[in-house]
Amino acid sequence: MKRFIGIIICFLIFFNINILSRGINVSSPNGRIVAVIDDDGQLSLSISLDGKMLMQPSPIGLLLTDGTNIGMNGNVGFGVTTVIDEQIDAPFYRQGKFQAKANQLDLRIKGSFGIIIRVYDEGVAYRFYTTKKGETIIKDECAEYNFGDHHTAWLALSTNKDKPFAMAFQNIYTEGLLGSIPDTPAFLPVTVDCGSAKVTLLESDLRSYPGMFVKTMHEGNCTALNPISSYLCGQSKLKAVFAPYPKKMEYYRWRGMSYVAETEDFIAKSKGKRDYPWRVFAITEHDTDMPTNNLVYALATPNQIGNTSWIKPGKVAWDWWNDWNLQGVDFVAGINMPTYKYYIDFAAKNGLGYIVLDEGWYDSNKGDIMQSIPDIDLPELIAYGKKRGVDIVLWTVFNVLDEHLEEACAKYSGMGIKGFKVDFLDRNDQTAVEMAERIAATCAKYHLFLDYHGYFAPTGMSRTYPNILNYEGVFGMEEVRWCEAEKDMPRYQVTFPFIRMMAGNVDFTPGAMRNGTRHDWKAIYTKPVSMGTRANQAACYVIHDSPFTMLCDSPTNYEKEPEYTKFIATIPNIWDETRILQSEIGKYIVTARRKGNDWYVAGQTNWDARELTLTLDFLGEGAFATTILTDGINANHDAEDYHLDREVHGHGDELTIKMASGGGFVIKFGKLSIVDHL
Repeated sequence: MKRFIGIIICFLIFFNINILSRGINVSSPNGRIVAVIDDDGQLSLSISLDGKMLMQPSPIGLLLTDGTNIGMNGNVGFGVTTVIDEQIDAPFYRQGKFQAKANQLDLRIKGSFGIIIRVYDEGVAYRFYTTKKGETIIKDECAEYNFGDHHTAWLALSTNKDKPFAMAFQNIYTEGLLGSIPDTPAFLPVTVDCGSAKVTLLESDLRSYPGMFVKTMHEGNCTALNPISSYLCGQSKLKAVFAPYPKKMEYYRWRGMSYVAETEDFIAKSKGKRDYPWRVFAITEHDTDMPTNNLVYALATPNQIGNTSWIKPGKVAWDWWNDWNLQGVDFVAGINMPTYKYYIDFAAKNGLGYIVLDEGWYDSNKGDIMQSIPDIDLPELIAYGKKRGVDIVLWTVFNVLDEHLEEACAKYSGMGIKGFKVDFLDRNDQTAVEMAERIAATCAKYHLFLDYHGYFAPTGMSRTYPNILNYEGVFGMEEVRWCEAEKDMPRYQVTFPFIRMMAGNVDFTPGAMRNGTRHDWKAIYTKPVSMGTRANQAACYVIHDSPFTMLCDSPTNYEKEPEYTKFIATIPNIWDETRILQSEIGKYIVTARRKGNDWYVAGQTNWDARELTLTLDFLGEGAFATTILTDGINANHDAEDYHLDREVHGHGDELTIKMASGGGFVIKFGKLSIVDHL
């Protein structure tokens, strides 16, 4: 009977496409979201919510180097529908597990290709695939997402005008009507406010393929590069663009860092059958739903490394951001043994699991990762850390590690190193994506975890390789060492959790102890200052999805304020549950996270001071010891002013919280036992 039903479905789908040419509807499990795939000469996708169009029919397809257009000229064949219902284990994610349900349509396309469309209650995704046995070379991928002119959009534009595909994937958002945003390529994710809901464009399961950029395409700017891209010209759209496949690599004189010197005239190549990346449209009616949308993780290939019990998330004493500044010591601070032993001692005193040896522990100008500089005795330092319960993570450049991959992993794992902070990939062409996966797989074999810094926004690889704990691809704290005040970090901090964090974990590197108001902040490279208050910095440890988190400032700065330091050092890195209690993108956010029976709630605001009321209806029954860290009464004048208080609260209580300009707060609710009451 099941087989009979499947045959009927296939026949109806075939008839609908090839005879009626009116498209196929694929609905979400709750019936509210509908994706329509049409094949009226050009394969197109449209998306609606409750009957209201979010994305107008938009052409999608693949152009091969032999001139074949996958998706053109009515070449869609039969299809099969499937119900997807997965219980997904998610170690080191914003929650330990979650359910993912979708309706799926698999359409075959003539010429050994196909397309899969999935519709979840949380959004829509599609991917192409091929069953071809020989070599497939993709000249271009067509995607012109038609949202229209008059919708507000948030795009992080490339910072390299001459070579837009070569940069660090770090920029604030350009916000405005889609029709007014420049056509500079923007890296994902991007968000468009379609009125009834926001649509965030992401990608998942990016493997052996270049990452997607998009550029605005306005009326009068519709010059077609190939027959696919002329479809629906005359409206503002987000057109997909991709880094070409590298033809020749060269090296910069510093860091041994490789870069693309010449490119091919195609974007991707492969042999045999394969799936291409998911194109994801996360649909959120409320801003509170955005930071917890799980589609990128859900669509990625499941765990490929097996047991993950050896991976230990934690907090890190970090050297680079504070420029190795130590005060009151009897040695010259820098990249040397006394300095790193001091960092280890600080980490041990405060329960931090790790220190990072950032750039300088090996001669990066020579690209020689296989030996440390003379001032660093790595075996001695590892042994010293082991005695104090502190492990070491080593910084390296992506291609430098890759060029010594097996040798370096074997050596440093054998010495007792726990992982690598890998930096300066600064591209997402196919070979860069392959390098990142190759490093992850090899490091997992040697029980080494990874922090992918200098990297594009995650695409689900932390599900496939859970030893990748963190990713940058965010305009993080390092930027305040040199950026201008116009970059407006407080506004960015209440924007990126809604957009960038939807893709996955963030290596924002918080913890600044020198803090500036809107009027007195300035960039100081050697003694950096955060934009916003001390309490705003503390809130990062709860608001951000970040299982491997830096304490970015100097140990001696933290030691001057032990109560504050203990508070942030003991905030968990891994959570059982995450909720967004209140929020408005670009204005403020309030996040609640549960670890066991305890809850942490944190908030941040932009440069506008703000007062809000929290209803504690998320707490369980009983009493909770409540530790409240808020902006001090003078924080609008002195951003380092904060207040730490202790109270007892329970389910349903209300708290009124005031946040200063650029401010924030953190509240810990620790469940009290019966013994605690006696």
